[in-house]
Amino acid sequence: MSAPSIHRSTQRATASEKLRTHLQRVLVALVDLHAQGKQAPWNVTGRGFRDLHLQLDELVDVARDHSDTVAERLRALQAVPDGRTETVATTTDLSPYPAGLVPVGDTVDAIVERVAQTVEIVREVHDDVDAEDPTSADLLHEIIADLEKQAWMISSENSEA
Repeated sequence: MSAPSIHRSTQRATASEKLRTHLQRVLVALVDLHAQGKQAPWNVTGRGFRDLHLQLDELVDVARDHSDTVAERLRALQAVPDGRTETVATTTDLSPYPAGLVPVGDTVDAIVERVAQTVEIVREVHDDVDAEDPTSADLLHEIIADLEKQAWMISSENSEA
């Protein structure tokens, strides 16, 4: 008598083109936010430079971690993420970061604007993503919460009591 065989499903979820496009758009925004978040501390000047520099490093870590998660989710859904520089440069929805030295207050405003743009993109695609793949939508919730926290913390540099 032979041992019973165990059959396991090898089918994996596959993203529709719409889901792939939405997650790719989020990925591009996060990769661009990461790059702009690195550019900013290299060229920020003025009072409060060091504190802002450290805060921007935290934002970069958040953007990088979330971009990695989105790319891995795309792969889990049988899609191919594209975070190449030429793809990001030609498809990003974020405003370009200012060239040259940027004062602390202007840096805060520029970065908070780009964080807000990224959150807006995530919110724009959320409902479509949720309709097809609630698991991916859960990731989008985390991205929104983390980025809104970063925007609040960074924008506080320009706030008066």
